Amino acid sequence: MSTFSVSVIQLRDRSFDIGLKMGQYMKNKPILKTLELITKSEIDYKNMKAIFLNFAPHLLDELDGLSQGLEISPSRAASLFSGYDMPKTEAMGCSALITKDYYVRNYDFSPALYDGVFSLVQPETAFASAGYNLQILGRHDGVNQEGIVVGLHFVSNNGYTKGISPWTSIRMILDTCSSIDDAIYMLKELPHSACYNFSLGDKQGNIAEVEATPEKVIVRNGQSFMTCVNHFQDDSLKHKNRISIEGSIERNHYLLGLKDKNYTHRQMFEEFKSIKSPVFFTDYGNMFGTLHTFSYSHKDSRILTTIAKSNQVLDINFQDWVDGEEINDRVLQGVIEV
Repeated sequence: MSTFSVSVIQLRDRSFDIGLKMGQYMKNKPILKTLELITKSEIDYKNMKAIFLNFAPHLLDELDGLSQGLEISPSRAASLFSGYDMPKTEAMGCSALITKDYYVRNYDFSPALYDGVFSLVQPETAFASAGYNLQILGRHDGVNQEGIVVGLHFVSNNGYTKGISPWTSIRMILDTCSSIDDAIYMLKELPHSACYNFSLGDKQGNIAEVEATPEKVIVRNGQSFMTCVNHFQDDSLKHKNRISIEGSIERNHYLLGLKDKNYTHRQMFEEFKSIKSPVFFTDYGNMFGTLHTFSYSHKDSRILTTIAKSNQVLDINFQDWVDGEEINDRVLQGVIEV
């Protein structure tokens, strides 16, 4: 057993200054050494920049701020944090349940590849958002001020190519999209590097799962209840799944069985975060341990989130935060079984 922590960071500023402050904060953090080991020393900076200019140009300013905060070159900051042309990521599991009223999900992976940051950011030229950082610039999952909530789910590396990581795609959605239609359009246009599912919901009660590959993107729309795990369900994409998807199928079956329970947002959050839950895992050594539970209620703009085996729950009225109210929490403490 070992303790681990997640820092809660709040930033309201120009995108450059958000990057600058985040870079200064992350200096000498262990995740930086990990990123230096797993990312390429150089990427096609010109092509990466063209993609960002098309979908989220303000994030180039944030990258510039990160480079200055960490005292590295802009091209090096891009290779470390942009999520473009990343080496393959193996394993990773995530389970989500989306209703017209709320969104709940668990993120399962290794603590060695975890930023350990939950950030609330309000850039001057993009939507405010809250979510767990991945590769500093990207997000595992999150919600924005327009009520768009989204998370990623690894499927496979079938057809792996140079492209944008799903965590960068999520950040672009949170920063620029105001509806599920906007998010779906973006996911159809972005150059995806691997096969991922994206779980989506909005404040109008629209819900969807986007099944994305480097070659093709399929949208599965829901009515009032959907689940999303780690395999493609559309017949045209099933050949892209990993050889072994039994665990993902079992989790999906369990989640579908929750539909008739009519749980409230809080009850579903408690169901996901419980160590007795079929969607809570402790196989951290094989990159399959639950690191955090994230949820959001559209009815009252309420975020409920926590990390593995933590006695703390961040309970945030996100609309109040967008309107200028700060939260007092600065760190979450949890426990990892190693």
